[in-house]
Amino acid sequence: MREREAGVVDGHDRGRPPLGRVLVAGWFSFLHGEATAGDVGAAEAVGAALRSAGIGHDVAWSPVFRPGGLSLNEAERRDYSALVFVCGPVSGEQVRDLHRRFPRCRRVAVGVSVVDPGDPAFLGFDTVLPRDGTGARPERDLAPGAPRRGRELPVVGVILAPGQPEYGARAAHDRVHHTLGAWLVSKDCARVSLDTRLDRADWRHCADPRQFDGLVRRTDLVVTTRLHGLALALRNGVPALAVDPVVHGAKVAAQGWAWDWPVLTVADHVRGPDPASLDRWWEWCLEEGRVEAGLRAADTVSPLGGRLVEVLRGEGTVLGGS
Repeated sequence: MREREAGVVDGHDRGRPPLGRVLVAGWFSFLHGEATAGDVGAAEAVGAALRSAGIGHDVAWSPVFRPGGLSLNEAERRDYSALVFVCGPVSGEQVRDLHRRFPRCRRVAVGVSVVDPGDPAFLGFDTVLPRDGTGARPERDLAPGAPRRGRELPVVGVILAPGQPEYGARAAHDRVHHTLGAWLVSKDCARVSLDTRLDRADWRHCADPRQFDGLVRRTDLVVTTRLHGLALALRNGVPALAVDPVVHGAKVAAQGWAWDWPVLTVADHVRGPDPASLDRWWEWCLEEGRVEAGLRAADTVSPLGGRLVEVLRGEGTVLGGS
């Protein structure tokens, strides 16, 4: 009998066979679903609870999100005694389809939001353990209980240069950024897209350089193809893995020379930066590079300011001037 007043829907009976292997699914399982840190974290928390209880389980993944994982299509051909749907709203056609796909499984939803108690997506579950939406006291979401794994991951700010037509045929930005992007997704880190462009009306951008400094200082490493990505990382004592997006190098490489800091360059438009070289400099930046960046941060003033004053006072010369 369904006990909606208690916030739990339970339709199990005493005649069920012993519990066999369990399939864990969620919105991250659907081909056109969405994998969020919360949903996947909730699945990890459920997996930890099942392992602790000695219950074998598999997780179904969207082939778009995890191409090598178990898909719902593959799971349909296996023998599961229960289907556990984790997190998100229990509503919509994709959830209803689960009931048609796994009609012989005991179907349980846990840590979910109940949007419409009359939706067949909700009614198709034998048991629902909601986090909210039933009128009962809300429960904590499952995601914060996911196991913490291994060492703390580095936070990496990624600062990419826009197209720079002033370099003409030497500009290799598309190839460099494509190679960097494919390489970055292979790195186990927390990636943050940063933009040096300031905007006082758009919250997605910093309004002044001090705010940008605050962001950079909270990263462990900056990966950049921008001159100021390199210079402002070093100003804040953060190592920069810098790649010049112009064939044979231009202003980013020159800035590396000025700071006595390594910068990778490319030889042509066909080959981007070498992934093996990127890996080596990644390791260097996260180890020795931390110390070196700290040394650079101790002396950040350019001599050009002093030379400007000399010129204005008539004490210096202007390169290329009349």
